[in-house]
Amino acid sequence: MRFAIITHVEHIQVDNSFYGYAPYVREMNVWIKYADKVSIVAPLDFGKNTAIHSKYEHKSIQFVPIPEMNLLSIKSILKSIIHTPKTSWKIYKAMQNADHIHLRCPGNIGLLGCFIQILFPNKPKTAKYAGNWDPKSAQPLTYRIQKWILNNTILTKNMQALVYGEWKGNSKNVKPFFTATYHEKEKINIQPRILKNTIHFLFVGSLSKGKRPLYSIQIVEKLAQLGFNVELKMYGEGKERENLIKYCELNHLNDIVKFNGNQTEFVVREAYKENHFLLLPSISEGWPKVVAEAMFWGCLPITTSVSCLPYMLDGGDRGLFLQMNLSFDVDQIRIIISNQELYNDKVIKSILWSRKYTLDLFENEIKELLSP
Repeated sequence: MRFAIITHVEHIQVDNSFYGYAPYVREMNVWIKYADKVSIVAPLDFGKNTAIHSKYEHKSIQFVPIPEMNLLSIKSILKSIIHTPKTSWKIYKAMQNADHIHLRCPGNIGLLGCFIQILFPNKPKTAKYAGNWDPKSAQPLTYRIQKWILNNTILTKNMQALVYGEWKGNSKNVKPFFTATYHEKEKINIQPRILKNTIHFLFVGSLSKGKRPLYSIQIVEKLAQLGFNVELKMYGEGKERENLIKYCELNHLNDIVKFNGNQTEFVVREAYKENHFLLLPSISEGWPKVVAEAMFWGCLPITTSVSCLPYMLDGGDRGLFLQMNLSFDVDQIRIIISNQELYNDKVIKSILWSRKYTLDLFENEIKELLSP
């Protein structure tokens, strides 16, 4: 089978190997395991792989480099418009030569892919929509167009669009799905942490406005002001890093907020095992892997109620939802910190739920999707 991947994910080439964002590549390595030849249409650069990169594991990869497309400035918009015809042609040729077409959405490359796949109604196709599929959520027009095309059975044939959560109005094209990080064999015994001495909080994700890392810092800051012995470890990089560091310096938080940057999957896994709570006050999510990973290792998630998170956290039975009101949210966290039994109950429920979704199950589902 010739498998074509159309994606906006930025890649790097080191010698004859290709690397990308580790969680994404680890997942794609499951997909391409069942392909004889793989064609990747994506932005490409030459550089060094870092702690957050993983390598594609396949003996026959053809990489088709295309320019990055973004609409963040007038210059980038003009550049994207200029490159669109050539990029579209490369996507078309990759689809034409493929036995199976796989789109990664949402994204500007995914948007082009959604339009071009219409020209191949007889070819089997899958799309992974990694964003928020909730039809009521406020989203960019380009995202809504991608969702509409994927869901439209007249325009889009032979498609299985994998989305997070179950939503009304879905056609037969749409299949509720999940993602996973750990294997069945990794289910070692984990006990809830004891709520005494220092209460450890964790933030894992990009230091960007969309993830609202500042709010995580403010929660821990407020708890410290109330007399709690707390610490926040932050894993990730992003444009907000300098602003966050300045905030911590101005408010004398350097002793309780630690910036650890991008780390390997192993380092982050160990952090999940050691910390009491994960803080993730995101504006938007799909199926946030960091939440499922934290639950797997008994680190209780405290998140916003977006996308399929109400399902993942069972309405709050397996975690806690932030209302983005600092006083209210801190009060709710105080209740859990002061109640070991309540904390234990939520942690145990979160462990049991998350461990249903292993890489073994994920791979079986992918194999079925790719079966003729």
